[in-house]
Amino acid sequence: MLFIVLCALGVVGLGSGLLFKSSILEGQSVAENTSVGSTGVFTPAHSSVWLAAQHFFGYRPEAVQPIAFNHKPHLEQAQMECLYCHVDALSGPRATIPGVQSCMSCHNTIAKDKPAVQSVAAYFDRGEEIPWQRVYGWNDEAHVRFNHAPHIAASVACGTCHGDVGGMADAKRIVDHSMGFCITCHKEKKASIDCVTCHF
Repeated sequence: MLFIVLCALGVVGLGSGLLFKSSILEGQSVAENTSVGSTGVFTPAHSSVWLAAQHFFGYRPEAVQPIAFNHKPHLEQAQMECLYCHVDALSGPRATIPGVQSCMSCHNTIAKDKPAVQSVAAYFDRGEEIPWQRVYGWNDEAHVRFNHAPHIAASVACGTCHGDVGGMADAKRIVDHSMGFCITCHKEKKASIDCVTCHF
């Protein structure tokens, strides 16, 4: 059975790779090629067999951040809350990561001698945003539409879905955002489990 699955993934990945390659050879960007680009039409195509296998088996590499960011001193010593920085979670789908200017609004005077803060200041001085990596998220083909705002309005604690980030040196993906996880919580909270609540 595993052999059949891997063969099927290989065919999908190979087909996707050929479409990707042919669009480049024709001088088009992938987005311009109606066979592969963002056309509004669902396609399970992947740019490589490896990517197809990763998505099929739910493998995601750990996010490697450009700066060692530790939530713990922000939450414990500064007594900040998650929503102090991830303010967009109150009003929309994404929690968002604050820009470097937000970081420097505090760190232009606080902990300036720390190497991590000096790295943040270097990005600020160059006028660059810090390229933070997403820790959580879904593959595009899952068609999951998640909105933070109604979850916060329903008093779902951040740690329910993200774990004890304040106790981690680096934010890690420790909660499995499977459909079963979400449905179990929705049933407990008496929230809708209709497919279109989360998928589109």
